[in-house]
Amino acid sequence: MIVAEGLTKTYRGGSGVAGLSFTVRPGVVTGFLGPNGAGKSTTIRLMLGLARGAGRTTFGGRVYAAVPGPLRTVGVLTDAAAVHPARSAAAHLRMVAAGGGVPARRVREVLAAVGLESVANRPAGRFSLGMKQRLGLATALLGDPEYLLLDEPATGLDPEGVRWIRDLLRRLAAEGRTILASSHLLAEMSLLADDLIVIGAGRLVSAGPLAEFVRAHARADVVVRAERAGVLLVALARAGLRVRQEAAGELVVETADTGRVAAVAARAGVAVRELFVRQSGLEDAFLAATAAAVRHRGTAS
Repeated sequence: MIVAEGLTKTYRGGSGVAGLSFTVRPGVVTGFLGPNGAGKSTTIRLMLGLARGAGRTTFGGRVYAAVPGPLRTVGVLTDAAAVHPARSAAAHLRMVAAGGGVPARRVREVLAAVGLESVANRPAGRFSLGMKQRLGLATALLGDPEYLLLDEPATGLDPEGVRWIRDLLRRLAAEGRTILASSHLLAEMSLLADDLIVIGAGRLVSAGPLAEFVRAHARADVVVRAERAGVLLVALARAGLRVRQEAAGELVVETADTGRVAAVAARAGVAVRELFVRQSGLEDAFLAATAAAVRHRGTAS
């Protein structure tokens, strides 16, 4: 497991993280979410000892600085652009492999794994953003590590690339590895992650299974379709329910109690064609859970 305890970092001006504690379990992909400025990148840097602060993080019981063969134990992607622009992808990986005690044959293996084998000798400065992201992921995978910390791994990838990295991370998790991946792509995270760690304004908002987070924070409505929707709308409003019409003959009632809606319809003499609960997804749950912690909020003209 990865265990973070009391991670704290304060910057001048008040931003940073404050007392973050969480566990990342093996065998699943754990998503790491938070609004812009919430402290996700700072947290990852604290976990690796790249930023000074309080608290500690252990990887299988050891802090990163005490891990034997760090490259072979913890794979990290924080800044995919941190490659000399004149150095080829293969040369960059050979340099990293030599420094981390990894056999040179792994360079070709990871280049093939991330789809860069055909451009292995091209200077990294000529890579697109998505290609640089693939090279950064190849660097993280070079030592075949047990743990992976990935900061925005899908940035710059096209739809095929996003699906590829989703399948790759799920396969690696199925092998028993421990994976923490941050992202702003909520729709993708809902398909990728099993667990979620959510922070806001540097503080922990939630940690646990994604499905539980959605159930706790998403909105559930009853959708009802009826012939006399106007009559039913008035009846539901008089019964104290908040209701709106979204389409002809379709009402959305702000409750998860289908029995109550059906009873109102029966008293009003309205025949119901369809009645079901519609629950919003991860995006709505995330916005609801972090609304008070958003630091950068725009307004539409």
